[in-house]
Amino acid sequence: MEAARRKLIGERNVLHLGDKAFPEALCNIPKPPKQLFIVGSVDALSEGLAIVGARKATPYGKTCATRFAKLASERGISIISGGARGCDTFSHEAALQCGGKTVVFLGGGCDCVYPPENFDLFQRVVDGGGAVVSEQDWTFIPQPWTFRERNRLIAGLAKATLIVEAGLPSGTFSTADEALAANREVLVVPGSITSRQSLGANRLIYQGATPIVDDDTFYDQLFTIFGCLKQDEVDAPKDSESQGSLKYLLDSVQSKAMSLDEMIQVAREAGDNISMPELMLWLAECSRNGLIAQYFDGRYGPATSC
Repeated sequence: MEAARRKLIGERNVLHLGDKAFPEALCNIPKPPKQLFIVGSVDALSEGLAIVGARKATPYGKTCATRFAKLASERGISIISGGARGCDTFSHEAALQCGGKTVVFLGGGCDCVYPPENFDLFQRVVDGGGAVVSEQDWTFIPQPWTFRERNRLIAGLAKATLIVEAGLPSGTFSTADEALAANREVLVVPGSITSRQSLGANRLIYQGATPIVDDDTFYDQLFTIFGCLKQDEVDAPKDSESQGSLKYLLDSVQSKAMSLDEMIQVAREAGDNISMPELMLWLAECSRNGLIAQYFDGRYGPATSC
């Protein structure tokens, strides 16, 4: 397993179980860590919201991870994740974009970061007042089993864990197990029943996890768990999202990737006989505003940022 053998720049500490500064939340989980190697702010190791999901995330998963990390960060809640490719990365990025704090738990030592391409992201986490943490020694090379072990730390430091996408089996699904073992709340974003990346997520809902079906249900959980009151939303500028049947088309594209022909058909079903040039102009505007994105296969669908 190739890791980046570079040292993150920032304050370094080693906390031992029993130290005054050791996170209380991690003292009470099954198999608490004996020590924590930390680059960044020790104060960042406060209870927050864990957001985890598939490494091979779909655009839907990336969008949801970004959206809910942003909403939580804006309310002062720290975002906790594992720094993995996919949903974890987008969660950390969203928190940083909001000026919020985020904590990365690594499977290897802090001087052997994995995945290596996220080294710069981890440095920005430290620079932004967050922390990169491991229970392994500084130079420990990550092993497959250590990622499963670190999941209990992600779930343990969090008051709640939000599952965005999870297959069966998956490391994400195991994080939900760790959250339940630590007596923490498990929230789940439902996915398509035909998506392999959502099999585990949907199964968790079937087993009793709390579904997050929109912003309001998320706000409700933030209030229940963290005491955060819902903030009044600023009215969005009147653009293509408010134009009659195009609002229906936008909702459709944001829920499922579509080809140009499929979009024209949807618009016509909504009563808008839109032409191809008009559609292309509308798509350009929506893409520029971050409402949708064009995929490699030419289709348009949910954007990966909010």
